[in-house]
Amino acid sequence: MSVRHRVEYLAVRGAIALAALMPWGLADACGSAVGTLFYLLDRRHRRVALANVAAAFPARTEAEHHAIVRGAFRHFGRLLFAVLKFSSLSNEQMLTAVEFEGEERVRLAHAQNKGVLFVTGHFGFWELQALVHALRLPPMAVLARALDNRALNDLLERIRTRTGNSVIYRQGTMRKVMRTLQANHGVGVLIDQYTLSRDAVMVDFFGRPAATTPVVAALALRTGAPVVPLFAIPLGGGRYRMIYEHPVAPPASDDPDAIREFTQRCTDVLEMYVRKRPELWLWMHRRWRE
Repeated sequence: MSVRHRVEYLAVRGAIALAALMPWGLADACGSAVGTLFYLLDRRHRRVALANVAAAFPARTEAEHHAIVRGAFRHFGRLLFAVLKFSSLSNEQMLTAVEFEGEERVRLAHAQNKGVLFVTGHFGFWELQALVHALRLPPMAVLARALDNRALNDLLERIRTRTGNSVIYRQGTMRKVMRTLQANHGVGVLIDQYTLSRDAVMVDFFGRPAATTPVVAALALRTGAPVVPLFAIPLGGGRYRMIYEHPVAPPASDDPDAIREFTQRCTDVLEMYVRKRPELWLWMHRRWRE
C-alpha cells in the first residue's frame, strides 16, 4: 500500500470513530462544513456545477444557481458523514433512523420471482438506502466501480455489505447480475452518469441529450425483472425516508426506439425528484457532453 493510500485509509477510519461519538446534529454540521470547504476550494467542479445548474434552470437567477450549487456541495459533505455515522450503528439503530414508503411495491415485484431491478441516481442519500434496504426487504447487489485505494475499497465494501447486500464490480458484471436476479434478489443501478459505450442511449435530461446506460433495458427484456425507482431523502434530525416508486413498465421490444423510450421514462422519474430538490443531486459531474 502506498503512503498516500495508507494515510487516506487511516483518515477515514479516524473519521468513522469520530462520527460514532457525534450526535446527529454535530455530524450533520461537520458534513456541511466539509462540503462548504470543498465548494470554496474546488474551483473546477464548482464551475462545472454552476454551468449545469444554469442550463437546467435557465429561468432562475444567478443567485439561485449559486445557492443550489452551494447546497449540493454541502449535501455531499452531509452524505459522507451520514455514511460514516451509519457504519457505526447497529441494525436496530439504523431502522429507528429511517422510514420506508412503497415497500409493498417491492414485495409485489419480488412475488414475480424474477428478481427486481432498482434504478436511481446520485441523488439524496442513495448509499444509506442501499445499506438499510436488506434490513426490511430481500437483499440487493449494487453495481459499483472499485476505488483505486484497495484498503478504502475493502472498507467501503464491508460497510455496504454488512446488512446482507453485495457489490458487483465491472469484471464479470452481467453473469453475476443474472445470477442475482435468478435468486430473486435485487440489483441496484445508477443511471445518471455519462456513458462512453457505443450502445449508450441518448435521452433528454433537463431538456438536454444525455448518454445513458442501456443495461437496465437489456436486463428487463432478458429477465422480465420489474424495474423499481428508489430514492432516499432527508427528513432532518438524523432521519431519512426510503422511497420505492411505482414500477416502470418494461420495454415493449428490443427495438432501439422502445429501448430509448423505456430509458427515457426511467430518467424522467429521476428528473422529477431532482427538480423538487435540486440541491440533493450531483451537479459537479459532467452529465452532458455536447
